Amino acid sequence: MFKPREHAEYGVGQAEGGKASAAAALSHAQVLPEEDFPEQADAGRAILLQLRERLSAWKAEIETRCDAVELAPDLAENIGSARWFRGLGTMLGLGLVAISFWPDFSALEAATAMPIGTAERDEFRSQMIVPLALGADSGRHMGATAAVVPLASTPERPTVKLTATLGKGDSFGRMLQRAGVGAGDASRVSDLVAAALPLDEIGSGTHFDITLGRRASPGQPRPLDKLAFRARFDLDVSIDREGGALALERHPITVDSTPLRITGKVGSSLYRSARAAGAPLKAIQQYLQTVDRHLSLENDIASSDQFDIIVAYKRSAKGETETGELLYAGLERAGRPRLQLLRWGSDGQFYEASGIGKQRTNQFAPVAGRMTSRYGMRRHPILGYRRMHSGVDFAARQGSPIFAVSDGVVAYSGRHGGHGKYVRIEHGGGLGTGYAHMSRIAVSSGTRVRAGQVIGYVGSTGLSTGPHLHFEVYRNGRKVDPMSVRFTVRHEVDKNELSAFKARLAELRAVTPGAALASLAPKQAEVKEPLREIDRLEN
Repeated sequence: MFKPREHAEYGVGQAEGGKASAAAALSHAQVLPEEDFPEQADAGRAILLQLRERLSAWKAEIETRCDAVELAPDLAENIGSARWFRGLGTMLGLGLVAISFWPDFSALEAATAMPIGTAERDEFRSQMIVPLALGADSGRHMGATAAVVPLASTPERPTVKLTATLGKGDSFGRMLQRAGVGAGDASRVSDLVAAALPLDEIGSGTHFDITLGRRASPGQPRPLDKLAFRARFDLDVSIDREGGALALERHPITVDSTPLRITGKVGSSLYRSARAAGAPLKAIQQYLQTVDRHLSLENDIASSDQFDIIVAYKRSAKGETETGELLYAGLERAGRPRLQLLRWGSDGQFYEASGIGKQRTNQFAPVAGRMTSRYGMRRHPILGYRRMHSGVDFAARQGSPIFAVSDGVVAYSGRHGGHGKYVRIEHGGGLGTGYAHMSRIAVSSGTRVRAGQVIGYVGSTGLSTGPHLHFEVYRNGRKVDPMSVRFTVRHEVDKNELSAFKARLAELRAVTPGAALASLAPKQAEVKEPLREIDRLEN
């Protein structure tokens, strides 16, 4: 229907060979014949030709300049040149333009799929479940009708199960009554439990599983139907109501007390090696403190040595474990014991395999304070004349504890003239010590004391100008300079207990490492699979 126009005046370009290259098009001149508007058509064609020529010239000029400038060169070539930096600037500029048009992520409001009115919103709300924090005012609310009558009483649950916890400093009976147990049942339960074990042995934090029954009448407390708790590590206790009376039943728990023994190589760090071997943190701390009193942790222990740690350990058949104090601290070198320390006695001190404890020789300060007056002639602060000061004074706060400098027996305890409240201790070998001006005496005559034991408290009794301790040392009954005497403190196992001590040491060293971690569950006998019928026929 349409043919290409071959008139140059319409701006149609010619291809090579003089053939027209423009596609067929319907122009405004074809719709409106030229003879109808000859002047307007010529003017319009002239303007269009002029605009197209200008656009073509601008386009050619821009392309020429861009080709000369080369705004987008290959950045993999001539790195660092001006041409390369120009291309980098073009890339960064285009990136910034792209980022500036980056959309945000704010929510967009959209129209609902269907219009919702007030009635529809109320209908939806009646079917919602609103959280309590927001009022929980959802659901349908309907007025009461004549069919609704008030209840005379609300039914109670037949039984109530709860858990109560015994707090620190709390009473066993008060704890039961707070949980809802009646006073009569609480008193009866307390008597039953006290007959099985002392109530003060029940530790704070113990949980009690309580079951309360149905009330006999409204307003009365619920009767106790059942009570169960863990009384000790090795005992469970339950109380049940049988035939209307409460009865206690003990449930012993199998407990294994095999000590936990852990051995290993010292390596680069004794602490880290012991932790890697599974030793409890508390046991490692006690081990390091104990060994440090006999050896230097920095100089006397080699990386090739073997540490040996034994701690008290309990485990029940229910799976609970309980780790106690350090019992044995050992160290071996080249397969031979270098150090063997065993905890012994009520004071929990460690002794070597020979029965000798830590031996210390030093000048032991009897009080925590500074020395204010030395031994020798001086002007007495009260009497006002020069006289011999036969001891050493230590200034300390009123009531500070005073310690015995070595083991010994109290030879005198009481008032002693200008010394005020005074204590004298005989240490053997002709040596004795005196402690004067005490505010209070903590030992009596004839008492045997150990080094470091508190024997009294700082005061200002007798001829004294203020709270301090006057400390004297006697040698064969004569007073000597306390600073010239060094006391040797040496602890030994009693000779009557030495055999028991060595037997205990051999018992602990016979414990196999890791034996305390074996399962307590009884081993089930292997059950053989039943033979098939065809197997029986073959036999």
